[in-house]
Amino acid sequence: MHIIDLLHPGSVALHRQADSLQDALQMLVGLMAAGGNLTDVAAFASDVQAREALGGTCVGGGLAIPHAKSAAVKAPGLAALTLDPPLDCPTPDGQPVRMLFLIAAPADANDLHVQVLAELATLMLDEALCAKLIQADSPEEFCRLVEGQEKGPSTGSACPAPKPGHWRFVAVTACPTGLAHTYLAAEALQKAAQERGVSLKVETNGAAGVSDPLTTEDIAGADCIIVATDRTVSTARFVGKRVVSVSAREAIRDPGAVLDRAAESCVPVYRGGDGFRANDWKEQCREAYRHLMSGISHMLPFVVAGGVLIAFALLFAQLGVPAAITDMMDTVGRAAFVLVYPVLAAFIAYSIGDIPAFMPGLMGGYLAQLGTTIAPEEKWVSSGFWGALVAGFAAGLLIRAFNWAGRRLPAELEQVRTGLLTPALSLFCVGILMVLVVNPPLGHFNLWLCDLLDGMQGGSRLALGALLGALMATDYGGPINKAAYLTGTLALVNDQFDIMAAVMVGGMVPPIAVALACLIFPNRFTAGERHTAPQNLLMGASFVTEGALSFALRDPLRVGPACILGSGLAGFLSVLLGCGCPAPHGGLFLIAVIQNPVGFLLALAAGSLAGAALLGVLKKPLRS
Repeated sequence: MHIIDLLHPGSVALHRQADSLQDALQMLVGLMAAGGNLTDVAAFASDVQAREALGGTCVGGGLAIPHAKSAAVKAPGLAALTLDPPLDCPTPDGQPVRMLFLIAAPADANDLHVQVLAELATLMLDEALCAKLIQADSPEEFCRLVEGQEKGPSTGSACPAPKPGHWRFVAVTACPTGLAHTYLAAEALQKAAQERGVSLKVETNGAAGVSDPLTTEDIAGADCIIVATDRTVSTARFVGKRVVSVSAREAIRDPGAVLDRAAESCVPVYRGGDGFRANDWKEQCREAYRHLMSGISHMLPFVVAGGVLIAFALLFAQLGVPAAITDMMDTVGRAAFVLVYPVLAAFIAYSIGDIPAFMPGLMGGYLAQLGTTIAPEEKWVSSGFWGALVAGFAAGLLIRAFNWAGRRLPAELEQVRTGLLTPALSLFCVGILMVLVVNPPLGHFNLWLCDLLDGMQGGSRLALGALLGALMATDYGGPINKAAYLTGTLALVNDQFDIMAAVMVGGMVPPIAVALACLIFPNRFTAGERHTAPQNLLMGASFVTEGALSFALRDPLRVGPACILGSGLAGFLSVLLGCGCPAPHGGLFLIAVIQNPVGFLLALAAGSLAGAALLGVLKKPLRS
């Protein structure tokens, strides 16, 4: 979509005077009506005002881009207005408004207004072009300047750098569980910003919700936006701004490098969707990982809540609580487990293809849960996690493909496409894929895997416990840690409680081990490191492995092996002592429902002390 396709001289007014922003908006609506884009001028004006009430559309640099999706728009259009004298109204950078563009999009046009906004914001990054447009003598000259810039070889490449010493950054941090990585990344970026003397506001998307949300003014006034996340977050609000995308772990490991990258003169402009990553395979792989983690982050509450209810149902039954209550808790908990795979697939699909992908993703996950095939129902075998994974990515990518193909259809068929064709075709395609292609082989694979786990006894079972425990301490909340944790939760869904116990105890060891090492060998650690011992003991008891991350980043060659060996030992001992954990989170706060709690505590103590002792051996005393 090119700007010049929507902008015509009849919709451009130059050097007009406006007493207020509302007055300027009325002029723009009149220009849009003169261009023949509206069926109801009053209704469209009301929709523009309603959008303006949600947040200012002044983007700084003397520019405002009001916009609205409205049923009163029969064809998308663009109107432009320059003001002389400029209008003094609240703006992010304090500069008066000299030029306005109004975007009109039909109500059923999906993200058309976002695409136009992205193109327009990118075009207006060229300050020289803005100056020429403001000084244009006629609407025809105004349109020729826009057309020349769009068709010129440098379109979209203008990338003027902010002046050194005046950097203004905003950032968003998030991780799959919304716990440690989210806040560690925010803290690291803020500390690095203070050291560099730059302005930085960070929005954290944690388990408790969004804290310090970025306002429209924050985003408009930022020179660059840092997205440091391991799952998808809302990025439509960043269209037209320079965006640096990294993982939360990268922001924790080297926040200074992330800020330096954001300060480079040619950071790409985000144009909506995944456009700014299209030619970067590394970023595409990272984006796929974020889609997966988005699904898992929505899935985990079902596993956690369901597991806790089942665990307490068992505990209350042993304490003599009436069967009616314990049976109800057990039933509700197991019902939550039934929703795990549909929710996983639905939110992977939603992350990729937005709202239209949610339904086919949900249905694909449900078909994976049932194991539906063309065979008789008694022969169905759930394809489980792997089937839901395929369903989620397939549904999301299908919707993207349908949206791309649908752009070639006439505008009159848009409502039929979005309301009928896309839902029906996506469900049909996902259904065919799951019933005929995915469920038969993956169902048998799932059955084989369950039989393999059930049949593992003696040394092989102990080796599995040690391996999963060690993997939990490998990257402290990173992809390997998440894979081991996911293995434990999937085993939990299949009543393999000892595997979940090995995973949990392995994840608890690293922060407790470094805390004990600080207390036992104080001369090996700085005062700042020693002061973190109490909080690391609490994080370890709460099953938050990331407590040891800062130690590992500073000294990976010593902290890493010590924690891995300690966690591996703890996982081994938990299986050896017959421990079982019927809930996927909680640490010592769920000790009452753990099978063989004494053995679990012994395994935790042995692994933590072993890790602490190894740290004391590997680390040398600090020079005084």
